[in-house]
Amino acid sequence: MTKLQVNLELPDPLAKEAETMGLLEPQALQALLREAVRNRHIARLAEARRKIAAAGIPPMTMEEIQAEIKAYRAERRAKNTG
Repeated sequence: MTKLQVNLELPDPLAKEAETMGLLEPQALQALLREAVRNRHIARLAEARRKIAAAGIPPMTMEEIQAEIKAYRAERRAKNTG
């Protein structure tokens, strides 16, 4: 686990309210960060989907996706053994 020490400046009213709500506790901060990371991943996925739709790329079937995965893994194995 990584230990962070952060010097963070917050407006006094926000800091007091966050402290009162328990949001400055390590578990609460972890939950807030997990949610922020998840939301950013979702936003990036949504943007990728918009770009794919705008480009007119047809959706792949599960079989096509699996074939791509197998081809990628085979390529990686070939590079690692060659």
